[in-house]
Formats: sequence, structure tokens, C-alpha cells
Amino acid sequence: MKILANDGLSQTGIDQLTNAGFTVVTDAVAQDQLIDAINQENYVGVLVRSATTVRKEVVDACPDLKFVGRGGVGMDNIDVEYARSKGIAVFNTPGASSQSVAELVMSHMFSLARSLYDSNRQMPQNGHEKFKDLKKKYGKGTELRGKTLGIVGFGRIGQATASYALGCGMKVVTFDKNQGSNVIDLEIAGYGEISVEIPFVSLNELLKVSDIISLHVPKQTDGSPVFGDSEIAKMKDGVLIINASRGGIIDEDALLTALDSGKIGGAGLDVFMNEPTPRQDLLDHPKVSLTPHVGAATGEAQDRIGVELADQIMEVMNIDAK
Repeated sequence: MKILANDGLSQTGIDQLTNAGFTVVTDAVAQDQLIDAINQENYVGVLVRSATTVRKEVVDACPDLKFVGRGGVGMDNIDVEYARSKGIAVFNTPGASSQSVAELVMSHMFSLARSLYDSNRQMPQNGHEKFKDLKKKYGKGTELRGKTLGIVGFGRIGQATASYALGCGMKVVTFDKNQGSNVIDLEIAGYGEISVEIPFVSLNELLKVSDIISLHVPKQTDGSPVFGDSEIAKMKDGVLIINASRGGIIDEDALLTALDSGKIGGAGLDVFMNEPTPRQDLLDHPKVSLTPHVGAATGEAQDRIGVELADQIMEVMNIDAK
């Protein structure tokens, strides 16, 4: 039983699958060669992250495929319902990377609040000769404690982000179209747990009161941005915005205009519309803290993803863990 982990898989996941009798292949196959590879090698399943897509044409051309697993949360690169209608199991790992993404969100918040992203660019080039100038330039930072964080989308990642923000002394409000539980359990290392209720507010209220906004929502079905000129106009002047969710959630033209005007004081971006070739003017902007879609890229998260995928594969294939 062969599995193609086309976007990679942690060694922990590989070991678990190997012990269960699978052969896991991690040599990446180009998208235009994916169908031939699946059929020629008789893969029973394909594991992907965000780089590889499994669309209708792949499903139709690979009738022996048993499952498609997504290492991560969003499955917009898979035609999920169509695949399931053809008897292919489709699953993801929604909880495995929550902590890692939340920590990256907090990293961007701290980076923007103290201009670390720009200071780290400028100090190697100009710190020797312009130390005093740079000290003056970056001497107007702000603290996160006491600020209001608005979280748009209160799933696992949004909740994990809230827990970190509360630990930093921030106020937290949230908006979610599908309001579930708004109670999160905070684990205080060595001191037990406490439960905190996060207030749900309307999106307009969140935009109005938030000093920082973090986005944790999927793409819209028509591909249009969730946040554009209209939403930005309702935000506080100088607001910070973080997107570690999906490229295209924010209208990038509207974002650049708001950054230039000062309406948005800074943006922390881990995702971009045209990955893997994001627009250069956005990358060059002096008010943007940047990472290359690495929200889930920690060893701990990848181990959890590997284990969770392996567990689901064995369940789908009716194999008992050894």
C-alpha cells in the first residue's frame, strides 16, 4: 500500500504509517504529472499541504484513489465534496497546528508594535553609522498590554490566539458567523486551568473597537476578499492587521492604499494572493512584517499533523495500530 506525501510528511507520521504496513513516498511530483504518478505507482492515497491541488480532474482520472489527506486546516486546494461523492475519503488536521499559527500571529503583533521587522532590516546596513537616527526612528513603540484584539473567526486557531493574547494582558473580542462556544480554557503552566468567556460582537463593532485585528477565516466561495475598502474604512486609524489565514482574505490593493495613508498602521502577513510569487510592492512596503506561509511550520506541529494523518488513514483503511 503506497501513499504519496507530495508536500512532505514528518518522520513521526512516516514511521507510524510504515509500522502499519504502508510505503510512504515523499518525492514531490509536479502538479501536471500528478495523475500519471498516482496511476502508475498505484498510490492508495495522497497527502498534501497547500502546494498541491486535488481537483475534479484528478478525482476522475484516478478511480483507485482511496483517500486525500490535508496536513493543515483549510481544504480549498481540494474539491472536497466532489471527491467524497466519488467515494474518496477526504480529511484534514484542524487542531494540530493551532498553537503554532497562534504563536506566529503573536510574533507579528510584537514585531509590528516595536518595529522589529524593520529594525532587523536596517540595523545590519545602517546601524554602525546611523545608530542614533535608528534609535529615534524606532523609539515610538507601543505595548500590547491593555490593547484590544479583535479576532475574526473563532475556531481552534482563533481560540489559541485569544489564549496567548489574554496572557499578554490584552482585551479580546471576537466575531464568527457560526457562533460556537466562546469559552476558552487557559492552561497556566504549573498552576492549573482557568476558563475565560470571550465576548462575541458584531463585525462592525469589532472593526470599531479593535487596536489589532487577526483574521482566521476561510476564503469566500467566489474568491472575493473578506476585507476590502468598506471594512477598512470602519477600522480605527492606525490599526494593526494580521493575516495568517489565507491569501486573498484581504484585498491587497486596499491594504496598500490604507498602509500608505496611515489608516492601517502596519500589517503582519504570512499568506499572499499569488503564492508562491507574491507581489513585490507588498513585500517592499515599510509597514509590513513578513513571513513566507510558515504558520504551521514548527517541529511540534508537523509531528502532530503526521500522527493525526496517520491515525485517520488507518481508520479509513480499517487497519489497527501496531
